[in-house]
Amino acid sequence: MNREKGLAPTSTRTLWKGAISFGLVHIPVGLYTATRDTGIDFDWLDKHSMEPVGYRRINKATGKEMAAGDIVKGVEYEDGRYVILTPEEIASAFPKLTQTIEIEAFVDADEIPLIYLERPYYTAPLARGQKVYALLREALLKTGKVGVAKVVIQAKQHLAVLMPCGRALVLNLLRWGGEIRSFEQLDLPPLGIQASRITANELNMAVKLIEDQTQTWNADVFRNSFAEEIHKLINTKVKAGEVREVPKPESPAPGSTGAEIIDLTALLKRSLKGPRTKKMAAKPVAKVPAASKRRSA
Repeated sequence: MNREKGLAPTSTRTLWKGAISFGLVHIPVGLYTATRDTGIDFDWLDKHSMEPVGYRRINKATGKEMAAGDIVKGVEYEDGRYVILTPEEIASAFPKLTQTIEIEAFVDADEIPLIYLERPYYTAPLARGQKVYALLREALLKTGKVGVAKVVIQAKQHLAVLMPCGRALVLNLLRWGGEIRSFEQLDLPPLGIQASRITANELNMAVKLIEDQTQTWNADVFRNSFAEEIHKLINTKVKAGEVREVPKPESPAPGSTGAEIIDLTALLKRSLKGPRTKKMAAKPVAKVPAASKRRSA
């Protein structure tokens, strides 16, 4: 079914079960959606039969529909020139499927620029993981650190940061270093008021304007007005009985996995005696001004 960007309801359904791992310590956790899209789903339907309308495999040059067996996957590496990959070659490149949020290093919370943050998920302890979950959370809060980790979700490897947020540990997926474009090619004004030819009076007025409009952060104040108006229209039509039946596919039941915890004190001692956490390979990325940096909640 073809679907435009839409609204995903908030759910406490476990999306993924596994463990947070650092040193020799494993914390069994579940992963839960921390956001919802405030857009609107517009499904494509046949206006006469109300049957869902989906994408078709169409040859863009001839306009003819293609059989699945006649389609191969190619990657364009030069303009108009492709490398064809077989399903076996693609499968061999998939990351190893694990159920572990493997923390590779701890960094200061304000070292990760906002531009790298992509999608947050809540984690929550499973089985007997309450105490060690709380221990990691409190240790991160005390040190002002966050954990940089790798995790595989739905056969795709992600870079992520594990950070304390209130009583929860939030796993925020990050963009890889190579995905952030440099801003050096853009025509941007230089840093500093003198270099940018800003007068002291202009700066003072701008600062006063910002201070006059400063308020305490409250996410509930900011709403998607388009979505709210559409929902009003939907509710009006529902009350008027203007509803059509469209069959929906059933969602598959989530899988189940678990992890055990052995003596926490012993694991911590063994982790401290073992080799130091390996350094992450540094890749040159675009420098981001200090103002773009953040501190964890």
